[in-house]
Amino acid sequence: MFKVGMISLGCPKNQVDGEIMLEKLNKSGFQIVSETEQSDLMIINTCGFIESAKAEAIETILETAEYKKAGMIKAIVVTGCLAERYQDEILKEIPEVDAVIGIGADSDIVKVCQKALVGIKTSYYPDKCYLPLNDKRLVSTPSHWAYLKLSDGCDNRCSYCAIPLIRGGYREREEESIIAEAKTLAVNGVKELILIAQDTTKYGLAVYGEYRLAHLLKQLCRIDGIEWIRLFYCYPDRVTDELIEVIAKEEKICSYIDIPLQHCSGDILKSMNRFGDYHSLKNLIEKMRNKIPNLSLRTTFMVGFPGETEEQFEELCRFVKDIKFDKMGCFAYSAEEDTPACDFENQIDEEIKQKRADVLMDIQYSITEDANKNRVGTVYKTIVDEKDGDKYIGRSYLDSPEIDSGIIFTAKVPLEIGTFADVKITDYDGYDLIGECL
Repeated sequence: MFKVGMISLGCPKNQVDGEIMLEKLNKSGFQIVSETEQSDLMIINTCGFIESAKAEAIETILETAEYKKAGMIKAIVVTGCLAERYQDEILKEIPEVDAVIGIGADSDIVKVCQKALVGIKTSYYPDKCYLPLNDKRLVSTPSHWAYLKLSDGCDNRCSYCAIPLIRGGYREREEESIIAEAKTLAVNGVKELILIAQDTTKYGLAVYGEYRLAHLLKQLCRIDGIEWIRLFYCYPDRVTDELIEVIAKEEKICSYIDIPLQHCSGDILKSMNRFGDYHSLKNLIEKMRNKIPNLSLRTTFMVGFPGETEEQFEELCRFVKDIKFDKMGCFAYSAEEDTPACDFENQIDEEIKQKRADVLMDIQYSITEDANKNRVGTVYKTIVDEKDGDKYIGRSYLDSPEIDSGIIFTAKVPLEIGTFADVKITDYDGYDLIGECL
């Protein structure tokens, strides 16, 4: 029995693709292991979204190649977005790699690995539409929470984004498939579902001809065992009144929305092929906060987009100070080849882009500190994620796993991982809250 390991990079959507591949390998007789040193074959499931992600993927492939040179592993297979985008260049530049396959070849992962282990090189890039959306998964997250993928691909065509080139057009699953998978996850002990897609708010348009995320959420809330449902990657233009109402009314849906806004300047957003401006986005957020009690908002901004003036950056800084997001990420614009924005005039110097990103994150840090200070004395329902020495690490509805901070707390009696506890906040340390179990 051959042993296979996987390093999955990038977004949760890519991680779900990896879990589907691992299930196919497991079912066919491969033994799944967690460490490179234990493996006969390593799969690098890559990200290729922005320059830093590509650099991380290439570095990971090169590091794994050293294990092969040393005779510690037999073969390397590269999958995912970087493989889809650069194809034969990877085999050419890194000869230790035995196979490079596009996302449409994920269903063929067993045959690809079998060939790699006997020294047969593979380079295979079928149509992206063959990427499986409904197959069984070997879930790689902790047993009490899991991602639930609604769709793949994107038709939004933001001018800076290579996702439509890499992943193809928007495709989505039928509701019955999603509900069935959620029920299986619940039976297996999952208590928290995190809904993901390139654009979750678009869900329903491809299969049903109308937005159906609100309808889907209501059905997911009826599943026994699921206690929290969390929404990621919501597009501001598609946050409907119906969706806001469902989030507000359904107890299982966390008052937490990830809504990447990218910017607040109307001119910059138009240049990005997105919609809105300072006032329309502020109005949307105010409406959401007025109707959804104790809403926790996460967003992402891009600074240094071609043509961004100092005044437009200052407008973004004012917006962040004005809105006071609960969670915020920021990254400097990365010129991705074959995207429209790559050819725009007025590209901005890398040093200026990074400085702007640092300034914006400093503003957010101060906002987070003030918010955490005000949370001292509050009691939160907390899911227990792990034990670290004599302390536990968990999260309230305010925090999503892997991307947000959490609560570090003590308990007088032992707690089981994956259970819920009431935790009183006694202090804070940067982004983290400190507490004690009641």
